[in-house]
Amino acid sequence: MKTAIITGSCGLVGSEAALRLHTEGWRIVGIDNDMRRYFFGDDASTNPQRLRLEKALSNYHHHSLDIRDMAAVEKVFATYAGDIGAVIHTAAQPSHDWAVREPLTDFGVNATGTLHMLEATRKHAKEVPFIFTSTSKVYGDTPNTLPLVELETRWEVAESHPFHARGIDETMSIDGCLHSIFGASKVAADVMVQEYGRYFGMKTSCFRPGCLTGPAHAGAELHGFLAWLMKCTATGRPYTVFGYKGKQVRDNIHSADLIDAFVHFIAAPTSGQVYNIGASREAACSMIEGIQLCEEISGKKLVWTYKEENRIGDHIWWIGSPAKFEAHYPAWKRRYGLREILTEIHDACVAGV
Repeated sequence: MKTAIITGSCGLVGSEAALRLHTEGWRIVGIDNDMRRYFFGDDASTNPQRLRLEKALSNYHHHSLDIRDMAAVEKVFATYAGDIGAVIHTAAQPSHDWAVREPLTDFGVNATGTLHMLEATRKHAKEVPFIFTSTSKVYGDTPNTLPLVELETRWEVAESHPFHARGIDETMSIDGCLHSIFGASKVAADVMVQEYGRYFGMKTSCFRPGCLTGPAHAGAELHGFLAWLMKCTATGRPYTVFGYKGKQVRDNIHSADLIDAFVHFIAAPTSGQVYNIGASREAACSMIEGIQLCEEISGKKLVWTYKEENRIGDHIWWIGSPAKFEAHYPAWKRRYGLREILTEIHDACVAGV
């Protein structure tokens, strides 16, 4: 049976991929050892999502293993060799704030873990599509060198700049900048995914989103912008804005839209591709704008404070252009705008309160 191996299968993107592919007749082999709980605490545990997947999906097979353990990874691939039709690698340490606490753990999960997945795929399923969930943080703080204009509620790139219309494309350099520890580990993984595609002829792709989001996101203080923002607004928890006057801009993409892009790539894969994937301006907002919309949707006021010092390597303005992916896969259409995303997250928060 056609089998998808999905790492981080109980997280936001991995669980969305599992649900989508299972409905299309795939056997799902999920790899997730709930390290998110270790990273961010009990509230961020992915175990409840694991239980939901095991209950809802008749052909979901879970493996609670650490991708830093090459022998364990290879055992899974050897078990399903011959049936593997796609590898979707979403497992990660996802926070640049947390990475500073344990750089070795961060690099081990993000870089070494990715190498293990690539090598296991090369040995047991070389011809299948390999999808890597990278990040806009591979560009470091280079976006902060763009000509920016301060507006009432946001920073904005100058209208005369080529990136103003749709956002930043893949021509932006990843060199000569401050990445943050997290960004550096993701660069290492990103470049290795590209290299396995070009050197070994594997069908690999790196998707570089801004903020991933959706109602299944277990938002935490150090990770999950919109999910944590709405959770705080809906439940009365305090929220902290770090630097840039709260006008820093984030591009957000719903996990369902991202998975739909993955499905298009699986159907017609190529080698060594990189894609800045997002909803462009249709789902971008500043911190201030996000707070305003959360308050409007929830009918509640957010309790928030402001700290002048920004997070190291943080982007002042990030909107990623999906133009390259759209050109390669014109049938892909984004479905979710910012209001739709936040409404879904709000409804999930209320249901969970």
